[in-house]
Amino acid sequence: MMNRTFWGLLLAAFLFACKPQNKAQNIVNKSIEAHGGSQLSHAQFSFDFRKKHIEVALDEGHYVYESILNDSIDRVHDKLSNEGFSRSVNGNTLKLSEEDQQRYGNTLNSVVYFALLPYHLNDPAANKELLGETTIKGEPYYEIKVTFDQEGGGTDHDDVFVYWIHQTKYTMDYLAYSFQVNGGGTRFREAYNIRQIEGIRFADYINYESTVQDFALEDYESLFEEGKVEELSRIRLENVEVSSTKNNTLAKN
Repeated sequence: MMNRTFWGLLLAAFLFACKPQNKAQNIVNKSIEAHGGSQLSHAQFSFDFRKKHIEVALDEGHYVYESILNDSIDRVHDKLSNEGFSRSVNGNTLKLSEEDQQRYGNTLNSVVYFALLPYHLNDPAANKELLGETTIKGEPYYEIKVTFDQEGGGTDHDDVFVYWIHQTKYTMDYLAYSFQVNGGGTRFREAYNIRQIEGIRFADYINYESTVQDFALEDYESLFEEGKVEELSRIRLENVEVSSTKNNTLAKN
């Protein structure tokens, strides 16, 4: 009897510990679908970000991200794929150090990563936790924290993210993150100019920084509501074009 009771309590504790993670995963799955997840599995799309033209091709784990920058003198073409990173200038491929490959590749990956959110939250290295529920501007949200394993989490695996996902629409309307590079810091982003293109949800973001110090990342929504943040910049995806295909071979080339 004692043995059965012990194992029963152990099982109950295990199920209780797993429940928040399972719920967080379920919420993220629904959010990805709300943003066009099935279309993104086989999609090609492009947009302009600041002075660069970005092209993205996805095909069931295969990917190609390209960045083209034209100035008055040079045409710089960056390419990041499953095969690695390369850069060419005026059609000539440069020989880059591993450090430069990683640095330029991370820059391109970061632009596409944010544009695709929450699509990549199901990457194997991403760990999801449901922190709770809250309201922002009178709307109900789930609060999801995401951390990354060192293995497979990239050079910025120490970064921490919090996402606010609407409880009925499952849209990701706000996010906050902490970062370590360039002295470290935190940011809070609010989605705006939201549009659906070929079934895929795109958004621009207002980028904020807190005006106070020493606070938990998940408290950013309270600071936002209280007006204790200041706008730093606007993250705009311009001239977005989408071509979703079921026979996308570009990402494999």
